[in-house]
Amino acid sequence: MGWLLAVATGATMAVLLGVLYRPLGDYMAWVFTTSKDWTIERWLFRLVGVNSKSEQSWQAYLRAVLTFSAVGLVGLYLLQRTQHLLPYSLGLPPVPEDLAFNTAASFVGNTNWQSYSPEHTVGYVVQMAGLSVQNFVSAAVGLAVAIALVRGFASRRTDTLGNFWVDLVRGTLRILLPLSVLAAVILLAGGVIQNFNGFTEVTTVTGGTQSIPGGPVASQEAIKMLGTNGGGFFNANSAHPFENPAPWTNLVQIFLLLVIPFALPRTFGRMVGDHRMGYAIVATMAVFFVAVFTLLTIFELFGNGTAPQLAGGAMEGKEQRFGVVGSTLFASATTGTSGGAANSMHGSYTALGGMIAILNMLLGEVSPGGVGAGLYTILVMAVIAVFLTGLLLGRAPVFLGKRIGVRELKLTSLFILVMPTLALVGMAVSLAIPAVHDEIVGTAMGNPGSHGLSEVMYAFVSAAINNGSAFAGFNANTPWLNTALGIIILLGRFVPIALVLALAGSFASQDRTASQAAELPLHRPQFVGLLVGVIIFVSVPTFFPILTLGPLAEGLG
Repeated sequence: MGWLLAVATGATMAVLLGVLYRPLGDYMAWVFTTSKDWTIERWLFRLVGVNSKSEQSWQAYLRAVLTFSAVGLVGLYLLQRTQHLLPYSLGLPPVPEDLAFNTAASFVGNTNWQSYSPEHTVGYVVQMAGLSVQNFVSAAVGLAVAIALVRGFASRRTDTLGNFWVDLVRGTLRILLPLSVLAAVILLAGGVIQNFNGFTEVTTVTGGTQSIPGGPVASQEAIKMLGTNGGGFFNANSAHPFENPAPWTNLVQIFLLLVIPFALPRTFGRMVGDHRMGYAIVATMAVFFVAVFTLLTIFELFGNGTAPQLAGGAMEGKEQRFGVVGSTLFASATTGTSGGAANSMHGSYTALGGMIAILNMLLGEVSPGGVGAGLYTILVMAVIAVFLTGLLLGRAPVFLGKRIGVRELKLTSLFILVMPTLALVGMAVSLAIPAVHDEIVGTAMGNPGSHGLSEVMYAFVSAAINNGSAFAGFNANTPWLNTALGIIILLGRFVPIALVLALAGSFASQDRTASQAAELPLHRPQFVGLLVGVIIFVSVPTFFPILTLGPLAEGLG
C-alpha cells in the first residue's frame, strides 16, 4: 500500500511540474530578455538612480550583488536588535547579538537556518519587514546570478552580463511576488492562518491552560516555499498545523518548492537557443530527485524494529496526517533544494534514511536545487562533464559554442571545492578547539555516538550548501556555533556566486566556435548519464570517511 501511494504521489507531482515546465520557463525567459520596463519598475529605478538600459561587467554585477546583500545583512541585524522598540513585537526582547548575526546571515544567504524558536524570539514586524523581505530578495539574487550565467553562454564577444538591479526587480515583481500572492490565497483556503492575534490563552480539556500562537503565516509561508527559503514562522516549521494543515496543502508546499527550479532549465534552453540542452539538464535533475525519493521512502517504509513494522513504516518524528510518503517526498524536495523547511524531524529518520538526506545536500542540491542556485550549480557540473568528455574522446571541449579553457576549468574547480572545504574545515576547527568541542559534545549534540556525529555533520553541510534544515537534536544556539555557522553560510553563498559570475564573464567574452562539428552531442541520454556520474564522483568521495563514522556506522550497526 505504501508503494502504491508513493508511486501515485510522485506521478501526480511529476505531471503538475511537467504541465508548467514550458509556460513558466518561457515566461521567465521573457521576463529577463524583454526590453520594456513596467511603470512601477521605472519608478523604482529612478528612486535608486539606476539606468535600466545600461549593462554591467561581471565585476560590476558582483559588486552590486555584494553591496545589496551587505545592506540587507546590516538592516536585518539592526531590525532584530531593536525589535523591542517596534510595534507588534509581542513584548519580546532584542535578539542576542550572535543569534541576530546568524539569523541575518542565514536569511540574506537564502539559507534560513534557525537556531531559535521563531514564535518566542521574533515579533511580527521582524517576521514581515525583515525575514519575509529577505525571502523575496535573496531568492531573486540567486535567480539573477543564474540568468547572468545563462547570458554568458548566450552572448558573443561582450564584456557585460546585463544589469543586476533590473534582474533583481524583475525577478521579484514579475515572478516571485505574483506567484506568492496566488500561493498565499491557496494556502489560506487550505487553513493556513493569517492574523495579528498574538498569543491566545485557552483552557484545555483537562482544565489546564495553553497559549495558542497566531500571526501572518500564509503570506510568509508562500514565499518561504516558492523562493526555496524554508524558514518557518513556528518552530515546528511545516509540521505545524497552522503552517501546513492537511495532506493536500503538504503537496502544494512541495510543488511550490520545486516548480521554479524545475522550470529554469526551460528558461536556460530558450535563452541559449537550445531546448534540447534544457531537457538534458532537467532530466539530470529528475534522475537525482527520483533516486533520492525512492531510496528515502524504502528506508523509511521498511525500517528495522517492531514499532516500524507494526506502524507500516518508521513513523517516529513524522506527522500522522502526512504519513511516510508525504514526509519523504517533502524531505527529498527540501534537501534537494535550498528549501530547508521540514514537515518531519530528519533526525528521527532511520540511520540510512538520514544519510540519504545528507547525500542529497552533498550532491550540491541539484535535484533540482534552489531558485537560481540549482541551475548555476548544475551548469558548472555540466562544464566539468564536457571537459572530461572532450579528454576521453580526444576532442576540444566545447559547451554551447564556448570553448572550455584553463581559466574556465580553474573557476569550476574552485567552485566545487567551496562547500566541502567550508563544511569539513568548519567541523574540524570546531571539534579541535577544546572549549568548543566540550560545548558541542556536552550541549549542542542531542545524542551520543554515531548519531551525534551525524547531527554535527548535517549542521555544517547544511550551512555550507545554504540549505538550512537540521537534525532536530542538535542545539546550535551557542555563541560559537551561531557565529561560525553564520560565517560559513555567507562564504557558502557568495564565494560560489563570485566564481559563477567570473565564469559567465569569461564565456561572454568569447565568440562561438566557427565549426559546430567541434561540439559534442550533449542532448543525448549518454551525456545525461555522464553528468549524473560526474556529480556523484565530484560530490560524495570527499565525505565518505565521515559518512562511515556517522550515518553508515549507525545504520550498519
